[in-house]
Amino acid sequence: MDDTYLTTEEVIAYLHVNLRTVYRLIKAGTLPAVRVGRQWRVRKADLDAWLESRGTVRRSRPAPAAGPAPSGATPRVLVVDDEPSIRDVLSRTLSMAEHVVEATGDARIALDRLRLVDFDLLIADLRMPGMDGLSLIREARRLQPALKVIIVTGYSSEQSAIEAVNLGVVGYLIKPFRVPQVLSAVARALGEGV
Repeated sequence: MDDTYLTTEEVIAYLHVNLRTVYRLIKAGTLPAVRVGRQWRVRKADLDAWLESRGTVRRSRPAPAAGPAPSGATPRVLVVDDEPSIRDVLSRTLSMAEHVVEATGDARIALDRLRLVDFDLLIADLRMPGMDGLSLIREARRLQPALKVIIVTGYSSEQSAIEAVNLGVVGYLIKPFRVPQVLSAVARALGEGV
């Protein structure tokens, strides 16, 4: 058991969120923390357990087949990016924002998940080995026509942007991005306001 305690600044860096989000989670009792003087401390093992309970990464157990989340329900988001650090930031950010998140680095695995589970939002990198993001989006649209899509790219290509718009993409994130940009793009895509 890890008895390492993290300061709020370390939690911010670990979760890639802002101070306000950390304090909101502590105040709500969602994130277990202890107060030491004027500073909050969070035990790393508790933080990791909390992230795991939020379903930040679901690898081994498939979710049951279901329709998209009904209005007011927790949105389901599928993140597809071949860079582990990008997947991790997106997964943690969206989990902290109360979304159910699944993440993979392989477009074909993503399509398998889309065949089994209805998602509200797909966040996909445009450039990935094997099947690229645009091919993934085309196939995803065949499986789930109402699926909202945000693209992630480190390269701005006019042709890719035009094709993405033609495929009905509702938002984009350009690497490197910040947590507020992610939350804003997702809120707009899901019609939650900003």
